[in-house]
Amino acid sequence: MSAILPEDLSTELDRVRERVDEAKQYLKLDDLRRQIVEAEQRAAAPGFWDDAAKAQEHMRQLNRLKGQVGPWDALGQEVADAIELAEMADDDEEMTRQLCEQAAELAHKLESLETRALMKEAADAGDCYLHIHAGAGGTESCDWAQMLLRMYTRWVERSGLTFEEIELSEGEEAGIRSATLLVKGEYAYGQLKSESGIHRLVRISPFDANKRRHTSFCSIYCWPQVDDNVEIEIKEEDLKIDVYRSSGAGGQHVNKTSSAVRITHLPTKLVVQCQNERSQHQNKAQAMKMLRSRLYQLHEEQKKAEMAVKESQKSDISWGNQIRSYVFQPYQMVKDHRTGYETGNIPVVMDGDLDGFIEAYLRWTAGMPVPGAKSPGPAAGDID
Repeated sequence: MSAILPEDLSTELDRVRERVDEAKQYLKLDDLRRQIVEAEQRAAAPGFWDDAAKAQEHMRQLNRLKGQVGPWDALGQEVADAIELAEMADDDEEMTRQLCEQAAELAHKLESLETRALMKEAADAGDCYLHIHAGAGGTESCDWAQMLLRMYTRWVERSGLTFEEIELSEGEEAGIRSATLLVKGEYAYGQLKSESGIHRLVRISPFDANKRRHTSFCSIYCWPQVDDNVEIEIKEEDLKIDVYRSSGAGGQHVNKTSSAVRITHLPTKLVVQCQNERSQHQNKAQAMKMLRSRLYQLHEEQKKAEMAVKESQKSDISWGNQIRSYVFQPYQMVKDHRTGYETGNIPVVMDGDLDGFIEAYLRWTAGMPVPGAKSPGPAAGDID
């Protein structure tokens, strides 16, 4: 958070108050409050819980509405209180110092809420799976996949979320062929959905004795974990189930028995696998959960007529399909080709600072201007 000087305190607090008031207008919070009142009245009506499944879904929607309104009301009250205290502070240096710190915190809360307000789909607020798959480039791409795995786990830690490693397949010489994480926490999917696509790396290869520049590709696919109450029909005859030995460092039992499970859904060619559990039965159960979520996401994409095939099993993980380029040499630049957002601070990005890219994507999908963005398109890293 940027420090706020005492002489800028009143200006900063007024700026935050104005942006909160603007947000209340464009988010139509008054309309949402009316919806909350109506939903609460329906929940209090006789016979509401006669249909338990329908009632539970109603309450989930009610809680989502409250989650959209409550934080803005709380922030507005905090800002109003801070402005009132600032008017009383006069020459009290200690109170002014504390208010400057509070103003910085309020500005940070505002930015977080503005970003969260762009995540409006029901699935945005929940957990998600993140799959990394090495593409064209052999050992180079396996090493790149491992770098991306570290980048995303660092982002998860920085964001206060948690993750479980569902599957990890090591590369033959270095790095990993693939990995799947279950990321848990508020708005995990809403944020990480921006990462689905092909990620391209340009660098001097550490595996090339002649120190030549290489280009590597990895695909990232993110999909929401669906609620157990969501009905997805999966026919037994549509499944091809394979078991194999885990290749990761999972202990003697995991490595010496065929406990890992791979499930292929034949009609869609979707493939999921799990190897982190101790038994084949547990791995199969987790893989089935992943498959249900993948099929749900596929169904949602079809409903919206946005059927871009993102899965690594169906993507051409190579030239011309990247959503983002990471150029280490001959210059340093990370650029998202959809939004035009870019930065030259590669070490920070690779250490998990992805918030700028995530916010830019959310603003871009909402049709809003992306601050500081250059022209979208394959500009960064388009070198031989």
